[in-house]
Amino acid sequence: MPGPAGPIGPRSHMPGGAGAPAPPPSLRPSLPPSPAEPSFPSLPPSAGLSAGSGRDRTMSTLKVYSTSVTGSREIKSQQSEVTRILDGKNIKYELVDISQDNALREEMRAKAGNPKAIPPQIVNGDQYCGDYELFVEAVEQNTLQEFLKLA
Repeated sequence: MPGPAGPIGPRSHMPGGAGAPAPPPSLRPSLPPSPAEPSFPSLPPSAGLSAGSGRDRTMSTLKVYSTSVTGSREIKSQQSEVTRILDGKNIKYELVDISQDNALREEMRAKAGNPKAIPPQIVNGDQYCGDYELFVEAVEQNTLQEFLKLA
């Protein structure tokens, strides 16, 4: 036996809800046909943009070692700040996710020269640039190009 308010179904009290007949086709709102997939001009193969958007300023590759799997808000925040600043300055970089392979974590630690190094770590080619604290210091002192070994 239904409760004091009677049977209540999903949206049964609204026009067009459950229990209400559908309006005739002439009263249904008409929507314009959805456009086909938008077309974008194709980029030449030499455009090769990686995780960072920006222009290629050096022959060596700037890498930001990061992790997509961490419970640390501090690490997540630091990684986001590094990539946000690099993107904002149009500096091209490759984001290397060390959580995908232990060999990548060991590579990051070897390049940093610290067996306990944690992301984010920044490397240009084979040259170690530094960690988050050194990156922020370079930004504050307006020496980021030198820090990243781009100048």
